[in-house]
Amino acid sequence: MPFKKHENNQKTKVALIGCGLIGQSWAISFLSAGFHISLFDPVEGVTAQAKEKIKAKMGDLKNFGVLENKNISGYFDKIHLAQDLSHAVRGSIHVQESGPEDLDIKKEITIKIDAATADNIPIASSTSGIPASLYAKDVKGQYRCLVAHPINPPHLIPAVEIVPAPFTSEAVTKAVKNIIISIDKEPLELKKEIPGFVVNRLQGALLSEAFNLVKEGVSSAEDIDKAISEGLGLRWSFMGPFQTIHLNAPEGIAGYVKRYEKMYGEMFNKLDIEWSSVVKLGLEEELLNLYQLSELDKHEKERDKKLTELILHKIKSSKSKKKVKLS
Repeated sequence: MPFKKHENNQKTKVALIGCGLIGQSWAISFLSAGFHISLFDPVEGVTAQAKEKIKAKMGDLKNFGVLENKNISGYFDKIHLAQDLSHAVRGSIHVQESGPEDLDIKKEITIKIDAATADNIPIASSTSGIPASLYAKDVKGQYRCLVAHPINPPHLIPAVEIVPAPFTSEAVTKAVKNIIISIDKEPLELKKEIPGFVVNRLQGALLSEAFNLVKEGVSSAEDIDKAISEGLGLRWSFMGPFQTIHLNAPEGIAGYVKRYEKMYGEMFNKLDIEWSSVVKLGLEEELLNLYQLSELDKHEKERDKKLTELILHKIKSSKSKKKVKLS
């Protein structure tokens, strides 16, 4: 099963600061692995609302057949609603901040978390692209600050980018990697900081060309989406781009580069465009016709179900490969 309980996590608590969609998703990941969680959001009423949303999403996961413990009420007993920040972090072995994607807010909340948390506890941020060297540069305990960026929705997508700053302790980086592994996630450790990290930069490169293709009238947004969902994405979900091209030529990646490097070089001389101008040219209208805002909840549930089915299929396939190797 994709969500496993780990006995050594049963009495361990993590603090989740910020209870929006990402915070809720982190909560499901930690709960599913056996952790206790302490929730806190500075916006009044959000913490309590988050608990109900977590319960609803875990109910969906039960219906999808991916929770090891079918009696999901046991998970909810491990959700603790904190009245303030100091209460949330007390006794926690890890703090995961998932506040708004705003540099000034990140700076302020990290300083407060640092002041309220024991000196040996890692402070990780879910930021999608702000390096810790920017938001934690004025933090007294900056050595324990780093980025642990999940991919949305974190409770279903395994990858988590681990991005330490130059001042982050190696021991802290290792501890965060270990806790990410303990909730059955795949840590991707960056060797150095870069704005946007790896996942969003890869996504940004793809989106840039997608916007360009729409702008030039080459394809519709719907068919570009199909090019990924019914084409490249199916391979990438199992192999990734490098393994894909390595297997696409008899001579491996060297042969692929020898054959196609010139073609790709000629293809991408000019890519700089304003995405907003493409939106105004009709892209937004097309997407709104395809995916109505009033039905976003339905689309989200459909997405999560499909992702879950894909994960289950991958796990089943992996087990089959292991059986073949053993036989």
